Amino acid sequence: MTSLPPSVTAGPATRPATRPALGPTARRLLSICGALLTALLCALSVGASPASAHAALTATDPADGAVVKTAPAQVRLTFSEGVLLSRDSVRVLDPNGKRVDTGGPAHVGGRSSTAAVALHSGLPDGTFTVAWKVVSEDSHPVAGAFTFSIGAPSKTKAKVPSDAGPDTTVETLYDIGRYAAYGGFAALVGGCVFAGLCRSSRPVQKLTVGGWVTLFSATLLLLLLRGPYTDGKGIGGVFDLGGLGDVLSTKPGAALLSRLLLLGAAAVFLAVLFGSYARRAADADPRRRQDLAFGLAFGGTVVSVGLAATWAMAEHASVGIQSTLAMPVDVVHMLAVGVWLGGLGALVATLRAGEPIERAAVRRFSRLAFGSVVALVLTGVYQSWRQVGSWSALTGTDYGRWLLVKIGLVGVLLAIAAVSRRWTARLADGPAKTTDEATGEATDDATGEVNEEVNEESEEDGESGETAAEPADPVRTAQLARQKAAVAKATTLRRRYGDLARGSLYRSVVAEAIVAVVLLAVATVLSGTQPGRAASAGAKASGAVAETTPSVDPISVEIPYDTGPKSGRGKAVFMLDPALPGDNLVHVFLFDRADRPVDAEEVKVSLTLPKKNLGPLPVPLEHLSAGHWSAKSFQLPMGGTWRLSLTVRTSDIDQVTETRNLKIGQ
Repeated sequence: MTSLPPSVTAGPATRPATRPALGPTARRLLSICGALLTALLCALSVGASPASAHAALTATDPADGAVVKTAPAQVRLTFSEGVLLSRDSVRVLDPNGKRVDTGGPAHVGGRSSTAAVALHSGLPDGTFTVAWKVVSEDSHPVAGAFTFSIGAPSKTKAKVPSDAGPDTTVETLYDIGRYAAYGGFAALVGGCVFAGLCRSSRPVQKLTVGGWVTLFSATLLLLLLRGPYTDGKGIGGVFDLGGLGDVLSTKPGAALLSRLLLLGAAAVFLAVLFGSYARRAADADPRRRQDLAFGLAFGGTVVSVGLAATWAMAEHASVGIQSTLAMPVDVVHMLAVGVWLGGLGALVATLRAGEPIERAAVRRFSRLAFGSVVALVLTGVYQSWRQVGSWSALTGTDYGRWLLVKIGLVGVLLAIAAVSRRWTARLADGPAKTTDEATGEATDDATGEVNEEVNEESEEDGESGETAAEPADPVRTAQLARQKAAVAKATTLRRRYGDLARGSLYRSVVAEAIVAVVLLAVATVLSGTQPGRAASAGAKASGAVAETTPSVDPISVEIPYDTGPKSGRGKAVFMLDPALPGDNLVHVFLFDRADRPVDAEEVKVSLTLPKKNLGPLPVPLEHLSAGHWSAKSFQLPMGGTWRLSLTVRTSDIDQVTETRNLKIGQ
């Protein structure tokens, strides 16, 4: 590489190097990235909306709102995807609010997308409430409720919380823990790879150990919050040891526990990597160092794959189509993200600390990052196809829209990375140096003069101390300490910005790191959002159920009547809304032959179900206005072909009764 001119690489020798100001473009980029990060973290702290539930209820038996003649032996629910059940996943409450289910809920026929619970025998007539709360196989809770009636509908004292989702505080802490876990994993894996293949230093060690601590703390927090998160309890549920035992028996709980155990092995790995392996950097026997490097590579790969698998086995990859292939693909995706973004953080830490780093090491990381990006793109394309499923879901679902944001951020990150690669090609191996003519030692241009001044002052103080034989002046000692600190800071700045390529590389890598932080926030939101393919399947399933459910359009029947006299001729309009078993609204309108509202002495309506020998059931009509009668609440016990009887009396002796057949709930 052609070296840069001294006028570019070295600052003036008469003053310490200072940090160059960021240009307008760099400041604008950092402001935009900061605004994006703030907005995304705010969205993340709010938590997923109910629409983000990952399993949708598609069918129930008995159906929601149905009126059955005899008590069912069990209540059965069907979901759009597999669910995990607990002891209280399905509760059935009678009209008095008492539980009538017996035993725990179970899957039907081994199908994980179903849940059924048995009922007590001899249940009374009335309206029963079914409250359900399950966890999707990809670890996200979802809840709801519906009602059915035995014999005839009735009032009920059963109370079901309107918000059956997680507690707001618990959900916020859980989302923060998930985000911290992703960041800790990236810092841990990327820092280890950077230290092993590029350069190990104190800043890299701090970053890597910090990633381990963050991942361990976040995993422990998630494990403690898992019970309150899925059960909808408050933060006090963290101290429920019985609930913790239930969590460990589930797939997400087992994954979190496995992660903690693997982090124990990772701690040993870090001790060797930054201990024995670092001390043998200058080992005279290259074979011993090579054997240790091979052992570290093998052990590190096993631990990293294991950690990534704890996400793959409990989240999106474990549910849906091709899960057997999706889980290893997700592991590769996680490792690629960790190597790229974590290594990026390690490079930022190294450059910021002013640590000397060879151009070959930076170029080695550049090639490593390029390979990670290729793996990331390939696995990401497959995951996008698997999770989205269609072009319409890409723009018509929350998951698809967040995925577009993630793709856009990856594009921005790649553009900045291209700029970083350009500066990497121009990077010098170290800061510009000059050679002292008297000693022949090389010194930094920016700090040589300051060092000379400090040394001269130290010598003067030494000479004066010898002649005076007096203790050193504490004020002067403090002044010298401040000067030495200034020299050390100037040296660090000089190493960081010693040449144009190094300073520009540092700024571009910082910009990459900021975008990477935002990208991790988007990835966390995506992991808590229902995949587009599942959302579309749930919508289709709900549509299929709607097609088999009786129409909720109101029935409207026009009935001519004639009570005898000329003024007794007209028409009646009978309306029943929603024309389903259960509570209905009834309207009756009377019009004369000119279609003007007209009153009558009396209007009576009754309904009979001949096939079941049910009725006649009188409708309690109330006169509201001229030609208008209504019943705000009329209970129909079941569907069928009902016979409508309408009686209109226009005087003491003039009346007529008309009948019509109505198909209700069919």
